[in-house]
Amino acid sequence: MGWMLMAAPLVLGGYAFVLYPAIVWTWSRWRPPFTLPPEPADWPEISILIVAYNEAGRLRRTLEHALAADYPADKLHVLVVSDASSDGTDALVLTYGDPRVRLLRMPERSGKPAGENAAGQMLRGDIVVSIDASILIPRDSLKPLIRALLDPAVGLASGRDISIGDESREGNKAESSYVGLEMTLRALETRVHSIVGASGCFYANRRPLQQVQLPTGLARDFAAASVARAHGYRAVSVDAATCLVPRTPTLKAELRRKSRTMGRGLDTLVYLRGMMNPLRYGSYAFMMISHKLVRWLLFPSLLGWLIGPLLLLRTAPWTLLVAVGMVVGLVVARLVLTWPDDRRLPRVVALPGYVFISIVAGWMAWLHLLRQEKSAVWEPTQRPVVDIATPT
Repeated sequence: MGWMLMAAPLVLGGYAFVLYPAIVWTWSRWRPPFTLPPEPADWPEISILIVAYNEAGRLRRTLEHALAADYPADKLHVLVVSDASSDGTDALVLTYGDPRVRLLRMPERSGKPAGENAAGQMLRGDIVVSIDASILIPRDSLKPLIRALLDPAVGLASGRDISIGDESREGNKAESSYVGLEMTLRALETRVHSIVGASGCFYANRRPLQQVQLPTGLARDFAAASVARAHGYRAVSVDAATCLVPRTPTLKAELRRKSRTMGRGLDTLVYLRGMMNPLRYGSYAFMMISHKLVRWLLFPSLLGWLIGPLLLLRTAPWTLLVAVGMVVGLVVARLVLTWPDDRRLPRVVALPGYVFISIVAGWMAWLHLLRQEKSAVWEPTQRPVVDIATPT
């Protein structure tokens, strides 16, 4: 039992981050690349959907970038769903001065998924583009996303996140590397057939798929790919459709973001468990199991590096070094959580801090699932305002 507990993280981690990407890369070599359809003579009418809670300080820049996108102005509409904001978000939208921007205010705080459900009947056009209130869309990113949906086999198109910010101040520089690896894996999955989760910051749906009502405790960006697949469509990642995502400023904020994201992700995975049936969904089921289930099982398995050495203490006392390493890592995580926000985090602890913050977030997410806790009221990730010129 001790050796099994010690081996489990190596097996799961090796499969999720080494073997599975290698399998998908090899598989993708035998499949033609996904190519965007040509630009249409008449672009479809679209809605940009933004669900916001107390985003008065960042929403204006997001709206400016969205409306400045290279897309026919008369075909672009923006719907902001305010989750009962109390900071002037509603007033900003109502006085924005562009008739294409409309407001839907929720009567009480209900969370982002509830706002997405409520928006269904107010959406205009054939395609719905969902973006976060804190991200920026480069001027030339919208058309590639829409072009992907001109392919009749595609039901969802996901953008490519680019993590930005002042790396000299932030303690989670490693987030950029992780995001880059994730985007590369999605590109390979697209070539095989379909991604299993969209970028919550920037993705587009066919309107009938966006209007599918989902339980309010789920992560729609994750579930949306399965909704598309269940309706017979592919879900693809579009490299040319980039969005700029400011990194969370501290590892404390990153812990909250990751634990919340993984908690909702696990709830969504349980809800979508039927999509992991390979007899019905083939390669999609394989990728869902490999990309989501196995990766998230890695977190509880890491407890084996604390428990396993205790069971092997008499026969293999050297394994105690693994447990000591885990304890030291958790101490580092505790240190970075108490680090003053206005002081730069030393590099010697930044990377291990990020790794162990992620581990702790995974444990919190699984505890949330095992306790069958209802997801807390939505708290948007507090990303910093990045000074990037508005496109003209």
